[in-house]
Amino acid sequence: MRTIINIVLAACIVALIYVCYGSIMGPIDFKSAKESREKAIIARLIDIRKAQLEYRNLNDGNYTASFDTLIAFVKNSKLPFVMKEGILTDDQLESGMTEKKAMAIINKAKKTGNWSEVQKAGLTNFKRDTMWVAVTDTIFGKGFTADSLRYIPFGNGAQFEMAVRNDTTKSGAPLHLFQAQASYDAYLQGLSKQELLNLKDVQKKLGKYLGLRVGDIEQPNNNAGNWE
Repeated sequence: MRTIINIVLAACIVALIYVCYGSIMGPIDFKSAKESREKAIIARLIDIRKAQLEYRNLNDGNYTASFDTLIAFVKNSKLPFVMKEGILTDDQLESGMTEKKAMAIINKAKKTGNWSEVQKAGLTNFKRDTMWVAVTDTIFGKGFTADSLRYIPFGNGAQFEMAVRNDTTKSGAPLHLFQAQASYDAYLQGLSKQELLNLKDVQKKLGKYLGLRVGDIEQPNNNAGNWE
């Protein structure tokens, strides 16, 4: 009888240890997995922001809410890259010379073949040549896959939500905003449901978005991420 009691007590102790261990390690394991996944999410959101900023520069300040459009832009578009040689001296700047004026003088000489004005202005070694470089070569690393922009890491095929807002400020100035986001439910699936509920409850009480987001269509925030 005593043997049976000892076995039962040992089993209870093991079960208690297991429960205590789980109560301690559960939140730690959840936090570790969350941080690992969010590192990948943040990297992808930063890539989306890079692409949107370049898209805006070539589209009159407008962003796009379409991943199809944004991905096609990254794959096929080119950005201007200015090769610079020489700088304007203090004397040239004080006399009213600007880079725009300098290039006008140089371009005129190229057309007429008369370089006397260029020499007189001291612009012999001044050059500004514009090259057009593929977006992928300019803002992303070698081997970047543009099609990956739309997909949430650890999301099992889920896609980022993306939206834009085109409006005007009270002063009448154009206002162009965008945001891209991934919810906790999309990228924390498979982890502790209780810990996920606890996390969402805290964020709700703080009035924060339940996930990661870059940009904001409700108010300008300089396209910051909510992790920054």
